Amino acid sequence: MSRDLEVIAKRYAGALFDIARENDNVEQIKNELMVVKDVFHQTPDLMNVFEHPKFTTAEKKNIIQTSFGSSLSTHVMNTLLTLIERKRMAIVFDLVNQFERFAYEQQQTAAAKVYSVKPLTEEEQMKVSAVFAKRVGKTTLRIENVIDPTLIGGIKVRIGNRIFDGSISGKLKRMERELVSAKS
Repeated sequence: MSRDLEVIAKRYAGALFDIARENDNVEQIKNELMVVKDVFHQTPDLMNVFEHPKFTTAEKKNIIQTSFGSSLSTHVMNTLLTLIERKRMAIVFDLVNQFERFAYEQQQTAAAKVYSVKPLTEEEQMKVSAVFAKRVGKTTLRIENVIDPTLIGGIKVRIGNRIFDGSISGKLKRMERELVSAKS
């Protein structure tokens, strides 16, 4: 996606976030947007409809209104309809992602990918969240657990562009680099 479209998505998400904050329903709107994102992910042909010139704006709006009906708040529905009017449906994923970032920032939460050999229990995820949230200046982490058998053991945590590697394979690689550089 071009930089211009990212900026536009951020503006739409910011406006929607401001409305959500004013109405004290940030979490509700975030959840609704996640449903919209899931629907578009599960039906990739849907995006083709919105980008196809054969379908009129009215037909596209009708698809949104019948697809989501009363399951979306007025603000989310109006945002989607505005995107259709302005031929900007291509930014819907970026808009959702940006809104989610705004919501997590407000809640002092960061997204984290935790790589482990086996699925982490709820308790283990809470411990990882408590330890690593402090390291990045947040109160909590929203964890996505990714299973990676190549780690051998331990975990690797990615928060934004920071990686904390406590895996056995990571330690072995560091030892190997140290041995190679010591020989030089």
